[in-house]
Amino acid sequence: MPYPDRFYPVVDSLKWVERLTKLGVGTIQLRAKDLNDADALQIVTDALAITKDTQAKLVVNDYWRAAVVAGAKYLHLGQEDLADADLKAIREAGLSLGVSTHDDAELETALAAEPDYVALGPIFFTTLKSMRFEPQGIPKITEWKKRIGSIPLVAIGGIKFEHAAEIFAAGADSIAVVSDVTQNADPDARVKQWLGDSAKAA
Repeated sequence: MPYPDRFYPVVDSLKWVERLTKLGVGTIQLRAKDLNDADALQIVTDALAITKDTQAKLVVNDYWRAAVVAGAKYLHLGQEDLADADLKAIREAGLSLGVSTHDDAELETALAAEPDYVALGPIFFTTLKSMRFEPQGIPKITEWKKRIGSIPLVAIGGIKFEHAAEIFAAGADSIAVVSDVTQNADPDARVKQWLGDSAKAA
């Protein structure tokens, strides 16, 4: 299976990790904010226990120390977290690394870290996260993909299933989804839509 999968939900709780794992999701990012070291280690350990012996790849957001200690395999860092992270320790632990980008300078910083994928966002306006960056728009996906070449490109920010075909056509390898799942009236049905699209494209 490719990494990350075409459908890449981002959630903030163990309940969501468990729910998505049971639905057969291949890549799940756990983005739980403002935890101390002990709580971060606990939630990462618990999430890894949920996904163990399943098809789900758990991506730990931010908490690289917890990811290393708990034996995670996948990590995602924002730019601020990347600046503070010990990349040598992360690589020695065998972690795959994804990095967020929003502008040219951040892309350069990300590529210097030799990431396993690059995320570009927000593609559209998003209310979930206070962003100092304007929406990137779909044409930026094509530009970014040309610049990063064979490195997988993840599009994130305000994306709904109805946008998927256009975003993949623009050059994205994967779409990270937050509110289209977690705030959907029928999350399970929405997940199955996304997974059905991914299966057709495989």
